[in-house]
Amino acid sequence: MCRILWAGLLLGANLLGSNLYALDQTDMPKPAYDFSLPREERIKLAESAAPPEISGKATVYLLERTGYVKVRDGTNGFTCFVDRQNPLNLEPTCFDAEGSATTFPSRLYAEEQRAKGKPEDQIKTEIEAGYKSGKFRAPQKPGIVYMLSDRGYLLVPGSNRLVQLPPHLMFYAPYATDKDIGSPPAGANMPHLIRAGQPDAVVIVLPRQP
Repeated sequence: MCRILWAGLLLGANLLGSNLYALDQTDMPKPAYDFSLPREERIKLAESAAPPEISGKATVYLLERTGYVKVRDGTNGFTCFVDRQNPLNLEPTCFDAEGSATTFPSRLYAEEQRAKGKPEDQIKTEIEAGYKSGKFRAPQKPGIVYMLSDRGYLLVPGSNRLVQLPPHLMFYAPYATDKDIGSPPAGANMPHLIRAGQPDAVVIVLPRQP
C-alpha cells in the first residue's frame, strides 16, 4: 500500500509548494514537526534517517524555531537533520559529504528565513536566485541521501492531508528530467525523480521489502 501511495505522491511532488498555499489555510493540518518535544527526542528523530553506523558518527543539526542549530560535530562527513520541504512536512534526512557541502546550505537558509516570517514563495525565489548566483551549489558528483526513518510525514499534493513517508534512499541527479531515467510510469518498483530540472533534483529508490 505504501508503495502505491508513494508513487502517487511522487507524481505531484513538484507541485507541493504551489498547492500548499492554494488551499484554504483553515483546512491545513497541524505541522508534523513538534518543537515542544524534548531536545533529545528531536535529535533522535534526526538520527533516525540513517542506520546507526552512519547517523552515530554524523554531524547533527536540531531544528529550532529560530532555524537549525548544530548540536554535534561528526567524523564521517554526513549531516543528519529534520528537513521540511514545506512547513507542514517532517522529513528526517542524512546527507552525505557532498550533499552536506552543497544542498544542505539551502536548507539552512530556508528555515532561517521561515523563522523571520518570510512567505514560502519568496523563500523559493531567493533560493533559486542563490543557485544562479553561485551562493548555493548543486552536487558535483554522485552521492546518497538516507531517508530511512519510519517517522516522516508529507503533505499529499493538492490536499490537506499529511501521510506517512515510506523509508527510502535518494541519489543526487542535478538538473535531471524524467527522460534521463527513461520517462517511466509511476510503477511501485520503479525509481522516481523529484524536483525535475532543478539543481537539487534527486532520484528516489525504495529498498525492496523482504
